[in-house]
Formats: sequence, structure tokens, C-alpha cells
Amino acid sequence: MDDAKTIAGKDAGFLELGSEPVGRLLLKYATPAVIAMTASSLYNIVDAIFIGQGVSALAIAGISLTFPVMQMTAAFGSMIGVGASTLLSVRLGERDYETARRILGNVVVLNVIMGVVLGALMLCFIDPILYFFGATDETLRYARDFMVVILAGNVITHLYYGLNAMLRAASQPRAAMMATIYSVVLNVILCPLFIYVFGWGIRGAALATMLSQTSVLMWQFKLFSNKRQFIRFQRGIYRLKARIVKDSFMIGLSPFLINLTGCVVAALINKSLLVYGNDLDVASYGICNRYAFFFLMIVMGLNQGMQPIVGYNYGANNSDRVRAALVKTIVWATVVVTVGFVVSLIVPRQIVSAFTTDPYLIDISMHNLFILVCTFPIIGFTIVVTNFFQCIGVVKKSIFLSLSRQLIFLIPAVIILPTFMGVDGVMWSFPVSDVVATATAAVLFWMEMRKSKRN
Repeated sequence: MDDAKTIAGKDAGFLELGSEPVGRLLLKYATPAVIAMTASSLYNIVDAIFIGQGVSALAIAGISLTFPVMQMTAAFGSMIGVGASTLLSVRLGERDYETARRILGNVVVLNVIMGVVLGALMLCFIDPILYFFGATDETLRYARDFMVVILAGNVITHLYYGLNAMLRAASQPRAAMMATIYSVVLNVILCPLFIYVFGWGIRGAALATMLSQTSVLMWQFKLFSNKRQFIRFQRGIYRLKARIVKDSFMIGLSPFLINLTGCVVAALINKSLLVYGNDLDVASYGICNRYAFFFLMIVMGLNQGMQPIVGYNYGANNSDRVRAALVKTIVWATVVVTVGFVVSLIVPRQIVSAFTTDPYLIDISMHNLFILVCTFPIIGFTIVVTNFFQCIGVVKKSIFLSLSRQLIFLIPAVIILPTFMGVDGVMWSFPVSDVVATATAAVLFWMEMRKSKRN
């Protein structure tokens, strides 16, 4: 048990969450997270660019099919990583240091179990899974070659993302940022080397990703082995505790359902594009989605910066600071997605040409890009509010908002609109669902604010 003097010295970094100006704190915590998430999104962009330019247009369709499969594995990883990191922030705010230390050990064990089991199961059924997500005989081999390598190292990916979430929650956002940047830089170096020089094609891109993550994971292990760190690897923290596991899963249920539902939606979208179009329409959606995902990842970075601030102050009953962090995050998120919308209007050809030289694919991608991002200026609010409910433990509202956009609004739109509009109907399903989801989030947010004022 730490005495008062030891705690005062070691948790000084945590105490700033309850005392420093909220704007300065959000900038401090969000900047590394934004940089990290931006760099993380470059994984998908870099892979797609090198594969599109170095392999073929059909290979882009193949790599696009791997996105929802990787999202499926991420769904289980996020349930552990996001849930445990949020729980860690709250426990630190409550000064429950013993539980905070055990959360780290439980995260490691859970990620190892989940990574190994899930990777092995998906490898056994990789072809049926890829066909479910829209693979055809022409694109299956590209998708399979990529995913076999990725799934073989699934436990590495789970640990890498899980420990990065722990770094952010343990007041080390800069270390989490550097871990992501290192992995992206290594990937950018290795990807063209493996594809162009060694001639390994799409497998080379996957191998570059796994080697990059493995290298950085070793560095993360070193960081958490440092005896000077308050939250670190030590004996007695690895035995799974039912309460920690349960609470982590409950808090992480919202992002888990978001990702899992996204997988189902992705399968429906890809199949709809094949029914009303062809493989190149799938490739076009993959290109546009990667561009959109880049800006959405920045918003997710803002959410990650907000998370420890809101979690700590909510645990410490500092409601004014909780509201201030929320409002500032909404404003910044709205600015980010609006910039993404404006850029897509100004230089659409330059954006899609980075992925392919195929004239037809460029033309349809420019058209689809405008449709996909036309409601960008309003979605920042929805994403932040959904994450806010998760941070304060209002799980039901967070889950409802997470699922409503995709299950209740998007899926019916994807089924109905293409019958009248063809491929365009598939793409217009996104802005339609965004508008309705934002209105729903606004109503729930207003209700929660009224409830908090009464309390």
C-alpha cells in the first residue's frame, strides 16, 4: 500500500486533470491522440495507395473487403481497450490506485486470450467470411492474401492497441502518440520495399503492417516495465478479476457494438454495390471511405483526449469541468469534419488519383466522394456525444446512439434507396442516416443536460 507521500508524488500527473484549465488540458491530451489517430488512419491509406498503384485496381477492391474484417477484430479489441482505459481514468479520479494497477494486468491477459482465439477462428473460416463481406472470385485472392498475414498476428495487434489505450489513460498521451507514429513510419518504409523491391504484392503490405506493430509493441512493453512509472507491469496484477472484466466489457460494449454493426453494414453495402454495380464500385467505395475515415479518426482522437478529462472529473464530481470538456470537444470536432468536407469539394480528383490511375475508377470515385461527405459538418456532434455518454457511464444511451445510425437508420436506407437510385442509392444512404442520427443525438443530449442540471 502506497503511503500518502508516495501517492502525492506519483499521481501528480493525474491530479492535473482536476485542476488545470480545461481548454489547455484538452489541447494537451487531444493533440497527441489526434496525431496518433491520424497516423493510425494512414495505415489503411498507405496500404491502399501502394496496392492500387503497385498491384491493380481489383486489388483495391480486395483490400477494401479486408476493412470490415479488420473492423470485426477491432470490435473485440475495442471492447477491452476502450472499456478498460475509461475504467482506469475513472478509478484514478476516485483515487482507487490498487484497482487501477490491476486493470493494466487484466488488459494484457484479456488481449492475449482474445487475440489468439479470434485470430485462429477467423483463419479457419477466412474464405466464407470474405465471401460474406462481398468478395467475388476475382477479388477473393487479394483479400485472402492480405488477411491471412494480418490474422496470423492478431494477438500482436490486440496488445498494441490495448497498451496504447492504457498509455493515454495513464497520463502518457505523448508516448501513445509516438507509438503510433513509429508504427506508421515503419509501415511507410517497409510497404513499398516489400511490394516493389521484393515483389511480395498484397502480402508484402500486410507483412509490413505486422512487423511495424511488433516493433512498437516491444517498445510499449519497455515503457510499462519502467519501475518509475506508477501504472506498470508488476507481480499480482495479471489474475483476472471478475469486477474489472465485467466493468470493462460493459463500458466497452458501445464501441464493440459500433464496430460489429459496422461489419454487418459493410457486408450489406458491398453486396448492394455488386448487385447494382461491379467490383470497381466496391473499390470506389473503399477509396472514398478511406478519405472519410481519415477525418473521422481525427475526431476519434479528440474523443480520446476528452476521455481521461471527462472520466476523471466525473469520478471526482466536477460537473462544470465535465461540461466544459464536452463543449470544447464538440466545437473542435465540428471544425475538423467541416475541413474534410471543404477539401473534398476543392480537390476531389487529386484525392482519388492518389489511389489509382484507372480513369473510370477515378470518375466514379469523385462522384461518390461528394455524396459520402456532404453531411460531414454535422456528424462531429453525434460522434462526440456518443462517446461522452460512454465516458460518464450512461451505457444505454451510448449503445442506442451507436446502433441507431447503422441498424435503425442506415440499413433500411441501404435496402430501400438503391431500388430507386441504383449505386447512387447505396451512397446516399450515408447522408440520410447521418441527418436522422444527428437529430436523435441532439434530443438525447438535451435530455441528459436537463437531468444533470436537476441533480
